[in-house]
Amino acid sequence: MSCTTLKCLSLFSGAGIGETYFRDIGVDVVVANELLERRANLYQAVHPETTVVCGDITDESVFQQIVRSCPPKVDFLLASPPCQGMSVAGKNRCQKTMESDKRNYLITYVVKAIQLTDPTYVLIENVPALLKLQLAYDAKYRTVLEILQHEFGDDYVIDSDVVDSADYGVPQTRLRAIIKMHKPGTVWNWPPKKAEKITVEQAIGHLPSLEAGEKSDIRWHFARNHTKENVLWMKHTPTGQSAFSNPVYYPQKKDGTRIKGYNSSYRRMRWDAPAPTITIRNDCIASQRNVHPGRLLPDGTYSDARVLTPLELMLLDSLPANWNIPDDTPELLIRQCIGESIPPLMLKEMVRGIL
Repeated sequence: MSCTTLKCLSLFSGAGIGETYFRDIGVDVVVANELLERRANLYQAVHPETTVVCGDITDESVFQQIVRSCPPKVDFLLASPPCQGMSVAGKNRCQKTMESDKRNYLITYVVKAIQLTDPTYVLIENVPALLKLQLAYDAKYRTVLEILQHEFGDDYVIDSDVVDSADYGVPQTRLRAIIKMHKPGTVWNWPPKKAEKITVEQAIGHLPSLEAGEKSDIRWHFARNHTKENVLWMKHTPTGQSAFSNPVYYPQKKDGTRIKGYNSSYRRMRWDAPAPTITIRNDCIASQRNVHPGRLLPDGTYSDARVLTPLELMLLDSLPANWNIPDDTPELLIRQCIGESIPPLMLKEMVRGIL
């Protein structure tokens, strides 16, 4: 990217995690919009130079406030519409249900914002289902790409792909659909994939071991409490395996009968690979692949029978260890924002391709 600073409008911004490294590559987020106040406040605390408009973008007064807050020239528009309506991890999986979920129609506000601000570059990101979703738009069913082509095909070069954050230096596997739009005469290349992937061991292996409820002297490195039963099951679960595979210490009810579940639950991560996708329920030891890899102890059990600490989550999401959030930021807010974020190092690599 050239040394020219790009003025950016960010929509559906969350806490601004994806934009963490934007200033390093010459992108200045001048206006951001977030629906939830607690996330908007965290965004403002981390990015005090940005005008943050908190409110529902579907409210016309809020939408107009966003547009009025923009500079005369917007160079770059970033949009990450909420994806719960499309997520395969959620309840809405069939096409009919996804099409009827109002959250999926938030893309129409991205279209309006592009029409009004006329940015040179646009990046829209979401779960991979974004590229398959069909919506009723202008008298026919269209995919999101077809909607964008219908509205902007004469004005932008439009391209898309599904990318994995682990291919771009993030120690986490996270698949995201990326749609890029740029004006004819400009260049925006896809970044090359890294030759080697960063493992969990490389990202968090240096941090001291912690058991459930323990704290360290390192900022944000403290462990959540878990029930004694959960701790017992996980102490007997080797690295990379699920407690459901335990012959004796398997998840069970108080009467000793097995709890039914998938092997992705009560499962430890591996040290020698990128972390699995961090979900919004990363606080729950029974949820998907949330448990620390652990290390074999002399007594045959495994250490760190717990979910990841906030610091470990930050590092696996490619955030800096000194991420400048306020000390009183609620732990669950950090966890939720990371679980719904686009890893910032991946987004940095995507935007770095602008020439």
